[in-house]
Amino acid sequence: MEEQRGESPVEPVDQRNAAYELPLGIRVAAAWSWRLIIIVIASAALLWGIVQVRIIVVPVLIAILLTALLMPIVSWFERRGLPRWSGVISSLVLLFATLWVLVTLIVSQLRNGLDDLVTRSEQVWLESLHWVEQNSWGLPVDQMKGWLQEFVSSLGKYQGEIWSGAMGVAVSAGQLITGALLTFFTLIFLLIDGRRIWIWVVGFLPAKAHSPVDAAGRAGWLSVGQYVRVQIFVAFVDAFGIGIGAAILGVPLPIPIAILVFLGSFIPFLGAITTGMLAAFIALVYNGPVNALLMLGVVILVNQIEGHVLQPLVMGSAVRVHPLGVVLAVSAGALLAGIPGALFAVPLAASANAIVNTLVQKKWDPNIDPAAEFHRRDHVKHEAKSRAKYIARITRRGGNA
Repeated sequence: MEEQRGESPVEPVDQRNAAYELPLGIRVAAAWSWRLIIIVIASAALLWGIVQVRIIVVPVLIAILLTALLMPIVSWFERRGLPRWSGVISSLVLLFATLWVLVTLIVSQLRNGLDDLVTRSEQVWLESLHWVEQNSWGLPVDQMKGWLQEFVSSLGKYQGEIWSGAMGVAVSAGQLITGALLTFFTLIFLLIDGRRIWIWVVGFLPAKAHSPVDAAGRAGWLSVGQYVRVQIFVAFVDAFGIGIGAAILGVPLPIPIAILVFLGSFIPFLGAITTGMLAAFIALVYNGPVNALLMLGVVILVNQIEGHVLQPLVMGSAVRVHPLGVVLAVSAGALLAGIPGALFAVPLAASANAIVNTLVQKKWDPNIDPAAEFHRRDHVKHEAKSRAKYIARITRRGGNA
């Protein structure tokens, strides 16, 4: 009778299946676990592959950050009807002029001061040992001198390993030149034809994936651009504050200190603190412990302003990543890849956050294929240029006739 009423009979449960004997929570946890294990294995394989081709990956990532920084200049030229190549050349000239000024200032300031800094550091260390010995604190001064000599000899013996571990890559002169050239050429092509390169990459995916991938990529690119511009502002504030503090306190080499702080601040939190400690050390060597404590106070004050004002208000609103997330990302990046990992950790986290939010919220039009639309517009533009050239050629022939 029940089957005649249209009700389907209930299928009997296979009692021999052990999965039905487990609680629902265990089955859900197991399903999550094996999927997470696969994700972790895939991520580890991806990181391993990146490490193997790091000589290519690191220059390309640097070129992407520089492109995000310089692209507004190129867009500014295009909005005013000027050719794109003029914006590309102007942005590259501005970049190299800025780098030349920074390097010139550092070299010119340190040329005479570096040897003196080393000499004064040795004198301060010996004076400290003599002071400890005179005050009869019972510390083994001779043993401390032996520790210093062992430490210096260890630095000289293992400096190659120390630098390679800090950089996360084994850098040689040939690799450095290759990386610089690759960064330069990648930057040029991204500035000239970045949109076409992106569409070419999207074209490898199925047609249904073009629209969501393009929307996610645009969101990630916007987040990276905002990060680079805001980070320059944050780095300038750190460099200006610590440099002015060093100049007021009479610390030698305030300009190189400010430039080093500016460059180091591109590694959030850690960079400005590390370079600021260098300023405190120089103050200790030249001006004594009181001046060094004052310089250390300036460094802490500037970093507190960055951490409690600039990072939450400016950086947080730009990249939408919590400061705790920034600290964890920088720490994980430094642990996995040294200085390059700490440098790229925040922009990668910011872009990943923007990409995931775009995909989750489905911020794209499924009826538009960006790759097909780009090729259609490119074809129309090419035809317009060809028509204009044809008309100009006919006009010149008529004028000659």
